Amino acid sequence: MKTDPAHPLLVRPCDEGTGTYQRITAAEAGWRHLNFGARRLSRGDRWHHDTGGDEMCVVLLGGRCSIVSQWGEWRTEGARANVFGGLPHAAYLPPHTAFELAAESGTVDIAYGYTAGDEGRKGFFITPDDVDRHGIELRGGDNASRQINSILPPGSPCHRLVCVEVYTPSGNWSSFPAHKHDQRTLAPDGKLSQASLEEVYFYQFEKPQGFALQKVYTGDRRLNEIVEARTGDVVLVPRGYHPVVAGHGYHAYYLNFLAGSDQSLASANDPDHEWIYGTWKSKDSRLPLVTLQMNRQAREHETV
Repeated sequence: MKTDPAHPLLVRPCDEGTGTYQRITAAEAGWRHLNFGARRLSRGDRWHHDTGGDEMCVVLLGGRCSIVSQWGEWRTEGARANVFGGLPHAAYLPPHTAFELAAESGTVDIAYGYTAGDEGRKGFFITPDDVDRHGIELRGGDNASRQINSILPPGSPCHRLVCVEVYTPSGNWSSFPAHKHDQRTLAPDGKLSQASLEEVYFYQFEKPQGFALQKVYTGDRRLNEIVEARTGDVVLVPRGYHPVVAGHGYHAYYLNFLAGSDQSLASANDPDHEWIYGTWKSKDSRLPLVTLQMNRQAREHETV
């Protein structure tokens, strides 16, 4: 884990010589639950791993691969070449799963989140068709419009992990109006109104020089950080509100993993900005930035 000395919430990519370029443990992050990694493989490379006591979600960022475990043999047909080339493939791997991931294209890029999990879960494969069936959400409005692809949404048959990916068009705001999920709170009717969750934002951009700005702050401003995120960077969100804005000219992608008190996205809005809800007139016409049709086109052009 390579943090920026001036910005302790910003983790820069670091080549370990094994293809791994992000590795963040809960202990290094200073929290309890969530771990994260990202790695690249070349054609023919194999990653052997055992989840131990953790549940893990592996997301294919780009390239083609296969995954073999006791839960089956899975292959990424119609895989996107990169995160701007279609919807994702992913695999949920419960505790005590030994697996092999094999690269079947020139370069394979993957990211994975993991946290301690309970027993009795089953592994499963998530295809672009599954993500499309979950529903591609166009959230917000005007220049706060963005696209949400649910990979492990609340209600998934896992223990703690939640995983979504977000596409923010050039110049737009995202995760806005600002929200937080750092204190488990029940509503008067006993339903969960806010979960206590740790979260990572893992960034990619359509152009290599792209960037986004992210603010992480608490209401009392005891935490009040603004960071510049570039491709391969991770922003840690241990607590507080955490809005993002994509640099003008640069479509932004970020992958969110969350883990904590509940398998939930229950959150609380920053009351200073709640008035913005209901003021939007339209959705950004550039959305959606990625679609299932892209995967179908990729399948048609796949070569060995």
